[in-house]
Amino acid sequence: MSLSMPVSSRCFVAAILALALLAGAASAQSIGGDVGYYAVSSVPSGADVHFDGQYQGTTPLTIQVYTTAPPGHTISVTMSGYKTWTQSLSGNPAAGETISLNAVLEPIVVYGWLTVTSSPSGATIYLNGNYRGVTPNTITDLQPGTYTVRAELQGYNPQQVTTSVVAGQETTQHFSLQKIVQTGSITFLSTPSGAYIYLDGVYRGRTPLTVTDVSAGTHGITLEATGYYDWKTTTTVGEGSSQTISATLTPTSSMGWISVSSRPTGATVYLDGVVKGQTPSQGSLTLEAPAGDHTLKLTLSGYQDYTTGVNVRMDTTSTISATLTSTSIASTGTLSVASSPSPANVYVDNAFKGVTPVTLTGIQAGIRTVKIQLGGYNDWTMDVQVVSGMTTPVNAVLVPQATQTPTPTPTQSGAVPLLVPGALALLVLCLGLRRKE
Repeated sequence: MSLSMPVSSRCFVAAILALALLAGAASAQSIGGDVGYYAVSSVPSGADVHFDGQYQGTTPLTIQVYTTAPPGHTISVTMSGYKTWTQSLSGNPAAGETISLNAVLEPIVVYGWLTVTSSPSGATIYLNGNYRGVTPNTITDLQPGTYTVRAELQGYNPQQVTTSVVAGQETTQHFSLQKIVQTGSITFLSTPSGAYIYLDGVYRGRTPLTVTDVSAGTHGITLEATGYYDWKTTTTVGEGSSQTISATLTPTSSMGWISVSSRPTGATVYLDGVVKGQTPSQGSLTLEAPAGDHTLKLTLSGYQDYTTGVNVRMDTTSTISATLTSTSIASTGTLSVASSPSPANVYVDNAFKGVTPVTLTGIQAGIRTVKIQLGGYNDWTMDVQVVSGMTTPVNAVLVPQATQTPTPTPTQSGAVPLLVPGALALLVLCLGLRRKE
């Protein structure tokens, strides 16, 4: 710069040079320029991504890279239980270009093993439907997880279970096989018909009847009928055999009595469907009946019917004291509903019932769906058992709805922006001096 130039000119040139240096300094302090992208995904997703050693987030993820950035990058994808996936990248994506990277993660597998035994041994083993030998047997190199194990042996019922194999551990499974029991059948006849059949003490029906699932072996049989002596015998059933049991029952003239009372009194008494009188206000109603099983029923207006079975024994009085249940018992209950926060709208079976806190009466007994609503909070819903004549409390704690936090706008920092106003001020001063000259 010539020293003979006017002061204003020298000042003007200095300001221009300062702006040029400023622009160069700003360019030197940031990469800038166009951007490209790396789109990173993984199988399974949700893995952690590190780009040039810096954590970026979880897959799927898009990473922005300046085209003018130093070329060459390293991406690593990690997830617990899987081997780390790493890839080195040369260069940078072109402006606007998206390079897709998919990391297929390899599980870190630690095997377990399964030992299968059975009694009796020699059963065939199937693991998830595949043949794996006979018991006793140890199956190795099994990945951790759940397996279906089935054991089969001729002459025995097959068994199947679900078991879990744990990494680095032995799982044992024992099968106690049950022998297949061959059955036969028995046809029961009686005179008179309609006798109750008891096979090994278990009621099986009334004559005439054929029972087809009788296991092979010796069994006890009893036939019973009201007004007749019990008829008993034993029989042996062979595998696949069929036989007939025919019994002639012997009548008995033995009689017994039933003493019937009720609360409240005045109930009509039925014995085997026949009206026998009413329960008195004091004492009881005594009925004579043949020895054997009978059905007793009491009815009274405004009360539920009372029915019971009575076994009458010879020369014995059986006592029945019936407490009748009123049909007017309340069939509704009460809900006491509160919420935090309140007030909130209350719905029962989708019908609006008021705002919390509130006590709701006359709610039909049974399972009712209660829903609580309040603006800015998630709906609260629960199935509640309403009990007749009782108050059921319902307390709802409402959860605020999720909100999104706005992403902050990036700002530039450093000394470069502070120099711009100073340089411009210097330029204006120089222009002023030049006009004065």
